[in-house]
Amino acid sequence: RMLTRTPSVVAQVFLFLSIVLVIAIAVIQINQQQILSPGLKYGIVLDAGSSRTTVYVYEWPAEKENDTGVVTQTFKCNVKGPGISSYESSPGALAKPFDDCLSKVKERIPAHLHKNTSVYLGATAGMRLLRLQNESAANEVLASIQNYFRAQPFEFRGAQIITGPEEGVYGWITANYLMGNFLERNLWRTWVHPYRKETMGALDLGGASTQISFILEDSQEHFNSTLQVKLYGYNYNVYTHSYQCYGRDEAEKRLLALLFQACLRPFAISSVDNPCYPQNYNTSLTMKYFSGSLCTQSLRPANYYPNQLVNFHGTGDPDLCQEMVSLLFNFTACRDREDCPFNGIHQPKAKGNFVAFSGFYYTINALNLSGHFSLDDFNSSMWFFCSQSWAQLQFMLPKFEEIYARSYCFSANFIYHLLVHGYNFNAETWPQIYFQKEVGNSSIAWSLGYMLSLTNMIPAEGKLIQLPLKPPLFAGLLVFLTATALLCLLFLVYLCVVSHNRKDIARVEHVFISE
Repeated sequence: RMLTRTPSVVAQVFLFLSIVLVIAIAVIQINQQQILSPGLKYGIVLDAGSSRTTVYVYEWPAEKENDTGVVTQTFKCNVKGPGISSYESSPGALAKPFDDCLSKVKERIPAHLHKNTSVYLGATAGMRLLRLQNESAANEVLASIQNYFRAQPFEFRGAQIITGPEEGVYGWITANYLMGNFLERNLWRTWVHPYRKETMGALDLGGASTQISFILEDSQEHFNSTLQVKLYGYNYNVYTHSYQCYGRDEAEKRLLALLFQACLRPFAISSVDNPCYPQNYNTSLTMKYFSGSLCTQSLRPANYYPNQLVNFHGTGDPDLCQEMVSLLFNFTACRDREDCPFNGIHQPKAKGNFVAFSGFYYTINALNLSGHFSLDDFNSSMWFFCSQSWAQLQFMLPKFEEIYARSYCFSANFIYHLLVHGYNFNAETWPQIYFQKEVGNSSIAWSLGYMLSLTNMIPAEGKLIQLPLKPPLFAGLLVFLTATALLCLLFLVYLCVVSHNRKDIARVEHVFISE
């Protein structure tokens, strides 16, 4: 029978309320919790190329995916002035040009994260050549950079000269990452590895070197230039090779040195004809400019005067330009071997799709081409471009800069020989090359691949769980309400026992009275 006395009713109400509140608080605490990201991490990479330095800012979620960050480019800035290797005689002067870009970077990254943001500087072929030519000068340049960045609020991780194969494989990583060949979002907005998606080869043309990188068709093949890369839990065996002195700038210097050498009496003539320069273009260059490099050392004349000016006159002759550019490649060293493109370098056959960036893209863009196209289209555009006079060229280019405009014809012919006679692309396989500068808002450059590889070594942070009630308060309420419920239950049991005893006493008294 339901107890009707006031204490009993109160105890039952408190017991019921305590149980309801315990259940409600537990349900709310579990269902209303929020999983918060630990936020973003930032990284800065400086691509110190032979012709210029570019600053890239990258960000990625701190928790990462399979040990590798999902990295995006958020900012890019070109440092004013030439590449850092040009400061060999005045290393102290190279710090000042960084100020403008660094001040913009500081605005992009939240101030409280500056001290935890790593800065990496990677120098490429320009510094590789300087180190070979003058190691002490190269070390002074790197030391000047380190002194500058140690005074910045970021965590400077050092300035290093990366190898040619590293530059090649980082470029390959960047291209395939941006193309979505490593990672993609599924219907549930989570990151997954693409099913049966093939990777693309990468072709990079810098100022002092050029790189080719791709996955071997036969996994059993072994080459000295094969590197293993691990990204998002998967391993890739990448063939990569870097051709030193086959960058656009160094290759053109070798052409100028060849043309100068071809003159029987170079100091007795008024100028040297250059079939790759536009018609009626004239310029004066010092001997040091085209013969002072390590790449042109073998072509340096006996009477070498670094500051001697040499006049070059453009003739705009496509046929002769193509013939002279072919002399920059040693095709005879391979002796018609299929696995040897040029210069006696052993290389597997390049198959599948490729993305060509950096110098490849800028030259193709100057020819008014983009994306992928036929080899015939390339040849006709190159022929037309190389036949123009200097005056006509100024109206053809969307952005006219003399130092680049005068050299596009050479660059186009160099690309033709490199890809067709060097890497053996033909009319059938040429359309498989995609000439691109960027994907979305991210540049295709080795620096992003470098950052992706570095995130493998940066510890991930766990996700944060935000609860509606703070743990101490939640625990306190649970203890209080549970204790209240137990006390109410004990009180009700006590009332039941007392009530039962009273009934027994009353029954006994009733029996005695009856007797």
